[in-house]
Amino acid sequence: MGDAAPEIPAPPVDAAAPDYLPPKFWDAEAGQVRVEDLARSYAALERRLGAAGGDTVPEDPAGYQIEPAMEGLTADTEVNARLMEAGFTQAQAQLVYDLAAEKLAPLVRDLATETVQGEQRRRLTEHFGGADRWQTAAAQIDAWGQANLPAPMFEALCNSYDGVLTLHRMMQDGEPQLVSGAAPAPSGRSESQLRRMMQDPRYWRDHDTSFAAEVRRGFEDLYPDEG
Repeated sequence: MGDAAPEIPAPPVDAAAPDYLPPKFWDAEAGQVRVEDLARSYAALERRLGAAGGDTVPEDPAGYQIEPAMEGLTADTEVNARLMEAGFTQAQAQLVYDLAAEKLAPLVRDLATETVQGEQRRRLTEHFGGADRWQTAAAQIDAWGQANLPAPMFEALCNSYDGVLTLHRMMQDGEPQLVSGAAPAPSGRSESQLRRMMQDPRYWRDHDTSFAAEVRRGFEDLYPDEG
């Protein structure tokens, strides 16, 4: 006959839990530690305590304090729930949103630009009475603007519906009808001063009527025969 397997002595029934062990991890009936429960609790605690002091996993998805990294990208409850389930700390969740914004922002800008440009083309086509007339006007405005205006000013005006209409008005009004070396106007403003005034946003962007009238009077004083 083979040797009988040695008997493992059962722990004494009256064994007491160690002082350092929380009661919930002690099996009084078996007289031993609930190792599996202890391991699970430790894993959960470790998950909730971040590596960088104080950075923790919140108790519920609403606990994430997300700082918007771009306009329109706000915290999403469903996303936050997934992050919490995966054990993401506050800093890690913020990083997810920051990376999303970094990748999405260029796409959003491009889409917004295309949408705005499409709407502006529609309005300009309607304003000028059809696609053919708008294309003709656009070519004329482009040629006139490049010949008469500083590049930054011309480019800024081309980027909006109102700006294009301002260019068209300026072209029709002959602004600026400039002759190099003109003497100062009776108002005291020279041609170069008036040109600088035309680059002022109040003239080409804000359509300040009093400011535009001042520029127009200046040119009328300089070139009374051109009116």
